[in-house]
Amino acid sequence: MARQNITEFVLLGFGNLENWNILFFVLFLAIYIVTLSGNLLIVTVVAAEQHLHTPMYFFLANLSFVEISCTTTILPRMLASFLTGDKTISFWGCILQMHFFGTVAATECYLLAAMSYDRYLAICRPLHYATLMSEGTCILMLSVSWTIGLLLITVTTYLLPQLLFCNQNTIDHFFCDFTPVVRLSCSNTRVIETASFITSSIGLLPTFVITVTSYVLIISTILKIPSITGRQKAFSTCSSHLTVVSIFYGSLIFVYILPTSIKFRDLKKAFSCLYTVLTPMINPFIYTLRNKDVKDTLRKALCWLLDFSGIHQK
Repeated sequence: MARQNITEFVLLGFGNLENWNILFFVLFLAIYIVTLSGNLLIVTVVAAEQHLHTPMYFFLANLSFVEISCTTTILPRMLASFLTGDKTISFWGCILQMHFFGTVAATECYLLAAMSYDRYLAICRPLHYATLMSEGTCILMLSVSWTIGLLLITVTTYLLPQLLFCNQNTIDHFFCDFTPVVRLSCSNTRVIETASFITSSIGLLPTFVITVTSYVLIISTILKIPSITGRQKAFSTCSSHLTVVSIFYGSLIFVYILPTSIKFRDLKKAFSCLYTVLTPMINPFIYTLRNKDVKDTLRKALCWLLDFSGIHQK
């Protein structure tokens, strides 16, 4: 392993906006609190309500856990930076942040694909749904998602410390992402870039194909339903997930597929903020506002809390 000339990186974040640090701190702290509250609420509701113990809600609760993990990997360190003005992160802290973020991002790709496949079976093959999406199958799909996500990112995590950084330690980003970090290296990066391309392809392409194919078949099946009411009911069961998938993959494609030119740099940073910070916050709202079962359960829980509070006040 090559010996490093640097011990820390400097994350530039959103630029020289020190005068706005307190405002950014309050804004992102509010985002973090809402993200944790919304996603923890979904996990709690799904775990507590027996009638929500179905494959769709099993995957939804695990998606919420992934969203919590994603924001917790990035936001606490960002909040500390806004509060103290210290933009540095240790070399190994940067590697660990990249490792954990990459793991949950790759896992989310596979989890979204599993959710797409679940909706495909529910709408296109309803008679075989209970058999094909058993409890064991759901647990297996979740285990495979986490295992592949961990294995894929471990390859690049192992290769990164072998790079040499010749006193170049300023990262033009708000977290340790692969491309901005590798770009600083004065070593030959061909091996790690090739490895990253292969692992990214394994993480993105199969899941993207499964997701797109599932929804093409779903939409094709829905369009064949004769009644308008039937079509609306069928589409309502997957519209929330389709919205989340569109935002997630749209952001990923913009950040990682478009050219890495200066013209797109700030825009890419904005889209990175969208899928790493904002999307985990709005996902619970997308699912609760469009999902009757979750709304009904939350309404019952709220009524119970109000009744419970009223009894104690008396």
